[in-house]
This record gives sequence, C-alpha cells and structure tokens, in this order.
Amino acid sequence: MQYRKFGRLDWKVSALGFGLERLPPDEVASVKMLRYAIDLGVNYLDIGWPFAVKSPERLSRVLREGLAKGYREKVKITATLPATKIKAPLDFDRYLEELLQWLGADNIDFLVLGGLNRFTWPSLQEMDLLRRAEAAMAAKKIDHIGFFFHDQYQFLRDILEAYDNWTLAQFQYSFMDVDHHPGVSGLQLAASNGLGVVVSKPLLGGRLTKAIPEAAAVLWEDAQPPRPPAEWALRWVWNHPEVATVICDMSTLDQVKENAALAGIALADSFTVPEELVISRVRDAYRALKPIPCTACRGCMPCPQGIDVPRIFEIYNDAVMYGDTKTARATYRLERHNLDNCNKCGTCSSACGKRIPIPDWLKKARALLDKKL
Repeated sequence: MQYRKFGRLDWKVSALGFGLERLPPDEVASVKMLRYAIDLGVNYLDIGWPFAVKSPERLSRVLREGLAKGYREKVKITATLPATKIKAPLDFDRYLEELLQWLGADNIDFLVLGGLNRFTWPSLQEMDLLRRAEAAMAAKKIDHIGFFFHDQYQFLRDILEAYDNWTLAQFQYSFMDVDHHPGVSGLQLAASNGLGVVVSKPLLGGRLTKAIPEAAAVLWEDAQPPRPPAEWALRWVWNHPEVATVICDMSTLDQVKENAALAGIALADSFTVPEELVISRVRDAYRALKPIPCTACRGCMPCPQGIDVPRIFEIYNDAVMYGDTKTARATYRLERHNLDNCNKCGTCSSACGKRIPIPDWLKKARALLDKKL
C-alpha cells in the first residue's frame, strides 16, 4: 500500500480510502471486507452521513464488529455532517451526539461539514458554527474538522481564508472535473494551505465505467498501455501530488483487492505525456456530447425567479453525457430545484454571452428531470 502525507498533520494516510456506503447486505461479508482492507494497509474509513444509507443499524453493527479486536486503533474514521441539516446552532451538537452514539464511541477522528458552497457557508457563519466545532474539539469529541466543497474556486478561497483550523478538504474529482467545482486549482489551493486533500467519486459514482459512449470506448480500446477505464481514471487521480487519499465505495472483496493493488503502484507525477493525451481525448469525447454549450460563466445570474440556471444545465448535460437520467433526477430533487418558477421573462437569455435560448432549454430540462411531470 502506498502512503501519503496528510496535509500539515504528522500522519501518513493510505492512498486508498474505504467508503462504506455501498457495503453488501451480508454483514459477515461486510466485516470480512473491512478487516481484509485494513490488513492490506487501508487506514482511512469514510462513513459519510450514515443515517442516509438504507440500513444505518446494519452499518453500525458492521463497523463495530469490524473494528473490534484492535482494528479500531489501525484506522482513522471520517464522518460527514451535511450543512443542510444544520438549521440552528444547537443542531450541530445534537447531530454530533447522535453520530457518536451510532458509532458507539466518545470521539471521532475527522468530522466533515458536508456540502459547503456559496449558499450554505454564509448561514453557517451567521450561526458561528465553527465556535461550536472548536468546543467539540476541546471536549475531545472531534480530533479534526474539515469540509466537503462543490462550487467555484473563488468561494473555496473565501472558506479557507475565514478559518485557520481546517485540517481536511474533500472534493468530488475525476478526469471530468479538472477545471470546475473547484477543479485542479482548488486541490492545489487547499494543499498549499496545509490541508489534507481527500477525493471522492473518482469514477463519478460509476458514470465513467457504465454506458461508456462509443467515441470514448474506441479511445479506451486503442489506449496504450492497455488498461480498463476504471484503472485509467483512478491512476489519473492518484497522479496528482496534492491528493492524500481517494475514497472508493466498495461492495465486493474483489474490488478491495483490485483497488488496493492499484493504490500500491499508482504514484504521483508518474503519468507520461502520451497517457495525459489519452485522458484528454476521452474527456473531449464526453464533452462533445453536451447538448447545451453553457460555460457556467453565470452571466445570466441572478435569476429574478431564483432559478440556478448554470447548475440546472450542468445536471441536464451530465444526464445526456453519461446516459444517466436516474442520478440526474436524484440530484435535481436533492438540491430542491424548482423549474415551475420560470415565467420565461427572457432576462437570462438577453444576458447570455453565448446567446443560448435559456427558457427553451429549461423547458427541456424540466421535462427530463422533474419526475412530477
């Protein structure tokens, strides 16, 4: 297993992190997978927001049994508290206590504030939430505090400058995310500030390995050296020296073995120019499938009706580009978008530098994404 420095901490983290959200229903098999991964050297476990999984009770039993007999001392555990759950300052303390009770512990290594962006961060600041986090750290309930971020680079900079005690920054990052939300520049900024950089969804939740479009499939087949698409994608993320660990949600023992083997040989700064060209060409093949030529410049914003046009277009483009309407609809619903509010006023279209007929595309997006129709 390859190990990397975790930001400013005096600690080495395994390049492969184990995400526990997709463990199999069989508890015995799940415990076996967990211990097998730890025996291979995986020392970073990500449990996400455990109350969002299908059976939080089953996951709790698996974790408690899997980490018995000395295994707990071999790993660091990270849990996520979604920012959207925090409506009032006391919510932080209440959810933290629930999380610790679920875990059966008095302490957690890393607590991640999930979903920080331009919308959620201001409200957390108004509630002085980080003061409560500091109090929890002083009480030894949390060792370190971090955040998950998915937004534009300038808002990441604001979050980093607002607080000096961040330890961890987590991003969704794949070869399709190289230049947005917040892209490679965001990884570099977080790393330069001494944070441990954690990557999740390196395969975009399976979108980069399922229903691969023909143009991309041909490029993968001709690529040298010959590798499965998943291996190319994971190696590309590990190639970044800023990345401390990559979380892979694994559901079979074979996946643990395969990913651990890759994590042992995928070194930073090891990609050759021809290999980078392979990734670039596959990326271009996907992007050519985007139906809406939106660059997310946000010139059309703010919308008088409160519609986040660039984000709607991103969700719609992803649905088409990856042939995955199910995930797009779930994202649309989770983020609580409401295209019913569009009155076709045309303010957005007149402000768009690319002259995109925005109301027409919003109508098409609503037809695809809104399951109420």
